[in-house]
Amino acid sequence: MVRANGAVSLRELARVVQTSEVTVRRDVRALEAEGLLDRRHGGAVLPGGFTRESGFPQKSHLATAEKTAIADVAAGLVEEGEAIVVGAGTTTQELARRLARVPGLTVVTNSLLVAQALAHANRVEVVMTGGTLRGSNYALVGSGAEQSLQGLRVSRAFLSGSGLTAERGLSTSNMLSASVDRALVQAAAEVVVLADHTKLGTDTMFQTVPTDVMTRLVTDEPPPHDERAGTELQALADQGVQITVAGAAASGGGEGMQGRRPRRDSPLPVQRRGGPTAQLRSAPAGLLEQQAGERARVADMRRR
Repeated sequence: MVRANGAVSLRELARVVQTSEVTVRRDVRALEAEGLLDRRHGGAVLPGGFTRESGFPQKSHLATAEKTAIADVAAGLVEEGEAIVVGAGTTTQELARRLARVPGLTVVTNSLLVAQALAHANRVEVVMTGGTLRGSNYALVGSGAEQSLQGLRVSRAFLSGSGLTAERGLSTSNMLSASVDRALVQAAAEVVVLADHTKLGTDTMFQTVPTDVMTRLVTDEPPPHDERAGTELQALADQGVQITVAGAAASGGGEGMQGRRPRRDSPLPVQRRGGPTAQLRSAPAGLLEQQAGERARVADMRRR
């Protein structure tokens, strides 16, 4: 699977071989010792430094539940009547499918997949860049795409990539794609990065969004054993990146449901162990007095 896809998550491996992530992690560690692959946060990649880019067919089957949860949360950040840019990628494609319900929205994109997802959205205006089609990810790249973005200004950019580290920010494996992504960043007042936990700590050749330019990261919750991913999230938060975690990716819970604001938007990536933290609210004083009076009357009746 790693040879075919370039990268694979531990969750996906465990699902395919029908075993636990603990067993898969042990096997991956043994394969790494033999030089057959390199371990990454929550997954494995082909050996040899920077990871290579997988094609769209392979990417579309990786971390699908995580991408869905991330897209749900990211869609809740978009306001009616807003103008945004959306980059190419399988996660941004999932986001586009949810943006079709946002009225008065203008979406500028270089992705044919994003445009296709919004093609029948009557209340959404889609503006495509020029450029040359890159078939591996159905994106328009090159000088034509970059020049069409000159002079553009929107409120937010939503981008994904091949890797994300606190040291270099978001990166990708293709030079042409990276150039267009940088142009998309320049057009936006805020930059929102969409990256599942398997990309945390992965570094690829071409930087697209430096850490100090990132406004927010929307990601899924790393597995409890993935301490390195938690460390990477903490490092990003220490540099001022807002971390929003989509808790529905693995648990199927209610965080990040479509149309809602993210329920957790913390500068620190706190890991849940016993489920979402309950919100404690104080009861009105009058209600407390009424309940106390009822308890006293019941006790008096019992004594009689």
